[in-house]
Amino acid sequence: MRGPFSGPTVAEALARPHNGFSALRLALALMVVVSHAFSVVSGHGADEPLARSTGFSLGEHAVNGFFAVSGFLVTMSYDRRGWRDYAIARSLRILPGLVAATLAVSLLLGGALTRLPLAEYLASPELWRFVRGTLLSFKSNASLPGVFEANPLRSPLGTVWTLKYETICYVGVLVIGLCGLLRRRWAVPALTAALALTLAGLEAVRPEMSKGTETALRLPLIFAFGACLYLWRDHVRLAAWPLLGLVAALLLQGHAPARTLLFLSESYAAIWLAFLPALARPVLDPPADLSYGVYLYGWPIQQSLHALFPAASAVALLPPALGLAGLVAALSWYTIEKPALRLKARALGRRTLGTIEPAAP
Repeated sequence: MRGPFSGPTVAEALARPHNGFSALRLALALMVVVSHAFSVVSGHGADEPLARSTGFSLGEHAVNGFFAVSGFLVTMSYDRRGWRDYAIARSLRILPGLVAATLAVSLLLGGALTRLPLAEYLASPELWRFVRGTLLSFKSNASLPGVFEANPLRSPLGTVWTLKYETICYVGVLVIGLCGLLRRRWAVPALTAALALTLAGLEAVRPEMSKGTETALRLPLIFAFGACLYLWRDHVRLAAWPLLGLVAALLLQGHAPARTLLFLSESYAAIWLAFLPALARPVLDPPADLSYGVYLYGWPIQQSLHALFPAASAVALLPPALGLAGLVAALSWYTIEKPALRLKARALGRRTLGTIEPAAP
């Protein structure tokens, strides 16, 4: 019987008939909605309770988990499919849901909530700049004309910014794969080490570095570490003891390189959780993958609820926000995302794809 200091290899866990990736992604998406309940109402992310105790909000920790899972599964997707199938699969998994969310929020939600006459709203250049900016550059701080003007934050799609980093990482896997470096065991670990050392070094010499600089290193680092766990799946073991890094990182807050240790520990923890036998059960594998929809629509739903009920507290608005996000995510899954997956299967010349499909954070 294995104890906390030993466990199956990642390859052995991957060979099991079930895993917890779907349930984990949904849990991470719901964590983002919970986290945003506070910033939507106050306008300050630091008001979220976990941000005060760990330096990062619950939503930021959830995004870390998303990127670790994505690095693992997307690298597996390339490894199993090759570059043509990989490019088709990634495009048809991300773009249809994003396009639908952008149009639904800008035209339907915005048209219903704007203070402008509908004709004036639809003719506004600001509306179409929002659509272009969201779809072409994943801008998440743009606003819609006459919408959420009294809210502390005006952006109607505040979570799409992570898709920029996700896309960069997807392209990175494609380039590294085309160069044949995914089959060289040292290449991705070397990249991961370089990112980790750079971030740790900046943390040591510039502890006041901007959030943007840290994010630009943090998310690719976590994605790359997730990729390493897949590429070294025959050697990496899933055990509880590496999670001590999480405890150490929290105890060493303010000391270099605590944040880098935190990010790497969270990455390992996400993959460890996905293969935890307690979560790897068919009953916990939902028939609909709602994680992407919850992630995309949670923010505009919360913004709308706050605009309609400005006196309500973050805690009071959270239950209806979670319920509505789940309903809209189900609608997105069955009308947009699942049909896109069927189209993807036909494009790849098979009925089923044979690999777990990650949705972007």
